[in-house]
Amino acid sequence: MRRSRVKSLASFFLAALSCGAVWAEAPPQPGTINYIEGQVSVDGQTLGDKAAGAAKLTGGQSLATQDGRAEILLTPGIFFRVGNHSEVQMISPDLANTILMLQKGRALVEVADIHPESNVRINENDASTQLLKPGLYDFDADRHLVRVFEGEAAIQGNGRRIILKSGREFSLSATGKLKARKFDQKVYQQDDFYRWSSLRSSYLTEANIDAARKYAGGGGWSPGVWAGAGWYWDPSFDAYTFIPGDGIFDSPFGWGFYSPWFVYGAPYFGYFGGYNHSFGPGYRPRYSPGMGGRGFMGGAGGGSFGHAGSRGFGGGSGFHGGGGFGGFRGGGGGFHGGGGGGHR
Repeated sequence: MRRSRVKSLASFFLAALSCGAVWAEAPPQPGTINYIEGQVSVDGQTLGDKAAGAAKLTGGQSLATQDGRAEILLTPGIFFRVGNHSEVQMISPDLANTILMLQKGRALVEVADIHPESNVRINENDASTQLLKPGLYDFDADRHLVRVFEGEAAIQGNGRRIILKSGREFSLSATGKLKARKFDQKVYQQDDFYRWSSLRSSYLTEANIDAARKYAGGGGWSPGVWAGAGWYWDPSFDAYTFIPGDGIFDSPFGWGFYSPWFVYGAPYFGYFGGYNHSFGPGYRPRYSPGMGGRGFMGGAGGGSFGHAGSRGFGGGSGFHGGGGFGGFRGGGGGFHGGGGGGHR
């Protein structure tokens, strides 16, 4: 991942604002459920619409989806997204040792930031995969596969270890000599789950810009004192987003996570000829027609950050088959900051 930073400028602002952290509540820990859509449950208990941002997977608990999807926060900068008909168990929610087990189905892990001290592992089919670099990782428990779209991972199992790099996949059921093989990324980039994850990432980077501007003083209101790199609650988007300590951290999907010191250079999405494609009370997810307002739409119009708008799923130009973009304005107060994280 490319990182842009000017240390002297960042240090000046950090020194100016380093007068302690103020949180409405404790900052979110690994296992916090940031978004749900459709039929999602924890240990058999169905999660309601208001569970996102409040519910958390503790050690030993399992999250399962039927016709639905979910997003779980791991260490700051890592988003774990669960596909349809999948199940994942939290083994360890510790910041230093964050371990999950994908028991069935599929998960995509977006890593915008990771530190060498972190031990973030995804267990699958008697193998353990440690994420080593920022990137995008695909875990498919039903097909016994691990794919690396971008980044680097170390897979261990049955006394064997293999390093998996960008553009490679590995079969966990392989016997004999361990060998990773290339895969056609463009094929997988067309499936619904990948595109859903990309769209979800784009909304969180919009939330990042909205939140970072408030800490930079550009929004006219600040939720509290800046506390360094970490997860921050953005009430306008009703979700946690990642704000880096300085510079601009690239999402593997091509979006950018801005620090407060660099957000002045970010585009103003949705205000100058584009569309604000964000979550909204007018949206009804295709998974659960009767559920409340959380969800999101895509659109064929101009997208944020100068990119073309994401096309939706369901047969139309919007995520639910209709054109245009939704609003995503919800409740949820407070904010959270992560601990002061480093950068590279």
